[in-house]
Amino acid sequence: MAELEVRQGRRVVKLSSPDRILFPEDGVTKGDLFEYYREVAPAIVPHLRDRPFTMKRWREGIAGPAFFQKQAPKGMPAWIKTRRFRTWPREGGSRLVDFPLVDDELALLWMVQFHCIDMNAWYSRIDKPDRPDFVLFDLDPPDARDGFAQAVRVAHLVREALEGLELRSYVKTSGADGIHVLLPIARRATFDQTYEFAELLSRRLEAEHPGLVTTEWLKKKRRGVLVDHRQNGHGKTIASVYSVRPKPGAPVSTPLHWEELTERVRPRDFGRHEALDRVAKHGDLFEPVLRGGQALGPGLRRLRAAKPTK
Repeated sequence: MAELEVRQGRRVVKLSSPDRILFPEDGVTKGDLFEYYREVAPAIVPHLRDRPFTMKRWREGIAGPAFFQKQAPKGMPAWIKTRRFRTWPREGGSRLVDFPLVDDELALLWMVQFHCIDMNAWYSRIDKPDRPDFVLFDLDPPDARDGFAQAVRVAHLVREALEGLELRSYVKTSGADGIHVLLPIARRATFDQTYEFAELLSRRLEAEHPGLVTTEWLKKKRRGVLVDHRQNGHGKTIASVYSVRPKPGAPVSTPLHWEELTERVRPRDFGRHEALDRVAKHGDLFEPVLRGGQALGPGLRRLRAAKPTK
């Protein structure tokens, strides 16, 4: 395959080594990934725009190691914007990081050239970095033959619990092995509040459905589907809707209508072609997540009031 190039005015992205195989079992190349993101850009870019972006780089494809990079690298085109935020690494202390912003198609395609397979951005935007756009319920199924079917049941329990609080939610496959349920909210709540909301609701479901729902972090102690409230926090990232995931088959994190999420669904049913076909047929099913608008406060107060006293 000849070198691929996309040009808009004076801005250009050239893809080197388009024939490099990134998914050895499937023969999916860097060029294939580039072409997919080029086609899906109108759907995915709105979910990345104005959000600090963390690069997860796979120089050798999914068979090799990956590493995270937050700081915009030297040599990144000047037309890719950056914003500086303070971070607190696990090793202690703090540092200022210039995060790249994937605000348009060319910035997205440059990330593919820079060996990114999945696209990971903050839950908040640069104008209100301390105010998330959504609460995430990250469902991790158990290692069992019916593990994903269990996760499907739990996803619907999360939806029903949120509807009981008069809140709408949206669902997508994670593209890996799990399910993501997103609750879009008005950008008034803090990360502490979204964390508390997710924890209270998850622990309530755990109490109501023992053995099916768990909040236990340690896998060896876990029974059932983990509803991971810990994924709500400042600086956390999520693989965006429409992201290819670094798993065999090159699955895509794909939004679904709730009625489509049945126990017949398998976590990797949706690849690049299916995702593009669905966008052509349905449009962006996650567009309402961008609009937010739902107040978190009333539901949080109800969960606090219902919390069992020790």
